[in-house]
Amino acid sequence: MSTIKVGLVQQKMSNNVSENIQKLTLNIKKLAAEGAQLIVLPELHNSLYFCQTEDVNMFNLAETIPGSSTEYYGELAKQYNVVLVTSLFEKRAPGLYHNTAVVFETDGSMAGKYRKMHIPDDPAYYEKFYFTPGDLGFEPIATSVGKLGVLICWDQWYPEAARLMAMRGADVLIYPTAIGWESTDEQTEKLRQQDAWVISQRGHAVANGLPVISVNRVGHEADPSGVTNGIEFWGHSFVAGPQGELLEKGSNDKEQNLLVMVDLKRSENVRRIWPFFRDRRIDAYQGIVQRFLDN
Repeated sequence: MSTIKVGLVQQKMSNNVSENIQKLTLNIKKLAAEGAQLIVLPELHNSLYFCQTEDVNMFNLAETIPGSSTEYYGELAKQYNVVLVTSLFEKRAPGLYHNTAVVFETDGSMAGKYRKMHIPDDPAYYEKFYFTPGDLGFEPIATSVGKLGVLICWDQWYPEAARLMAMRGADVLIYPTAIGWESTDEQTEKLRQQDAWVISQRGHAVANGLPVISVNRVGHEADPSGVTNGIEFWGHSFVAGPQGELLEKGSNDKEQNLLVMVDLKRSENVRRIWPFFRDRRIDAYQGIVQRFLDN
């Protein structure tokens, strides 16, 4: 398809999984009624962002793939005739868990999945406790609306991930996300963080000549341990075109659905005037696979 109508669900989450899913369902229904062909949900959208603490009880939120959530979201994709990008806590085996995006085709079948490759371990983002790094590589998922280069949150800071998706033929880069501010950060620091987040992803769009879709949750979620003041997820979901131009962006503090027309055909025109792939010095990049280059 040359042009697709993309829906983004920017939503607050609660500790009631059933209520979260019902709200997501309503938003998917609304976007589908407005003509969305591709709908993207935020990272780990079924629950609160549980990685603020290290708690073995949180593993009870995980589920198998296929499982109850894939069955449910597959039925939604089929009912509303949309390609749907979801983000689930995968139980692969006892003691082995992943942060996994699952993409559903319009007939309800699973088009493919991606397991988050880059796993953070920072205050309030203790993901290494929960998630094993992905082992499916950076492979676009083929769907009826195009090849989707699905990555997840922390992946968005790594140009290598975006580049490899682009090199393997992705038509668009997609980042389900859960990112926000610690409430004690000064306002200037908050703005620097958010600007860096947007700039990095717009940079992926420019460097690869591809549209970028980034969908974040929104709202305050308390730290169960009380060590921090919790996370204020900053929303600001956005879509950028292949020259990094912002096509649409969401609020910092409100739940909302965004509906954006994305022209996939423009990528080829942009790559013709900015032929970065032609001029890559692949003969000189051997060091990129090393951790660090010592003098």
